[in-house]
Amino acid sequence: MATTDRQATTLALAHALSAAERGLAVIPLSRTKLPALRSPHRDDPLPPAGEAGTSDPVSPRCHGECGRLGHGVYDASTDPARIRELFAAAPWATGYGIACGLPPHHLIGIDLDTKSGTDSSSALRELALRHLFTIPETVVVLTPSGGRHLWLTGPPDVVVPNSAGRLAPGIDIRGAGGYLVGPGSRTDHGLYGAAPATAHLAPAPCPPSLLRLLLPPPRTNHPTPTSTGQHGQGLVQFVLAAHEGQRNTRLFWAACRAYENDIGPALVEPLVEAALGTGLTEREARATIASAARMTGHRP
Repeated sequence: MATTDRQATTLALAHALSAAERGLAVIPLSRTKLPALRSPHRDDPLPPAGEAGTSDPVSPRCHGECGRLGHGVYDASTDPARIRELFAAAPWATGYGIACGLPPHHLIGIDLDTKSGTDSSSALRELALRHLFTIPETVVVLTPSGGRHLWLTGPPDVVVPNSAGRLAPGIDIRGAGGYLVGPGSRTDHGLYGAAPATAHLAPAPCPPSLLRLLLPPPRTNHPTPTSTGQHGQGLVQFVLAAHEGQRNTRLFWAACRAYENDIGPALVEPLVEAALGTGLTEREARATIASAARMTGHRP
């Protein structure tokens, strides 16, 4: 390993340990901003259909129950010994991720992107004026591309989902099951660093009006076309029952079954509505359904 990489790894570990002292659970990241440790299940066969009599035809994904490393944000820890173990297993790591949604902070990340060509900061200001909230003084992390990450805290009994562009173009939300690149991390695009005037701050509580915007709309029962029959209704209900971390998997599985049973086109809109009810964006839902169509040899 090059000396500069060794230095970056040493610094990343030091920053990660410092973040853990503040109650922030961390994982090592590679230069691509992805978790540095690959999944131990990457070569496992696809989950089989469920046993007869079960309600879930997809086996639950392992979140670290197997005891091995490489489960992404589910490896996140505040324990110094565990963090050193994670970095020792990934000596190529040059950064660290901070898990969102975990106690004690229940961190929510507002990612103001600049790569989309939109003015995400102005979009956030417009939302604040329209919905009567003020972004409090809080931790701000500056990204190499010129974007900003705003750190906020949420209530312990509220689960904020991840989303991309749902709040406004260029604004992504990091919530439960997501992570933020920590300040002091080095990536292929440069260094992440805390804005000097905010480095000493603790994450501020998310304004209630903004928090309401971050939550998915209440689930409603959406009728499916009668032509799809009971099987189509069952697939929609299967998607509606998805929890955080399995929404795309369930949607993809249901869409594949729909196309295999020649009800795919009729079920696209009900599946999209169901996916929106679980917190996915319309763009994410339609892209997943289109992938299922291609996978099963159909035209999206």
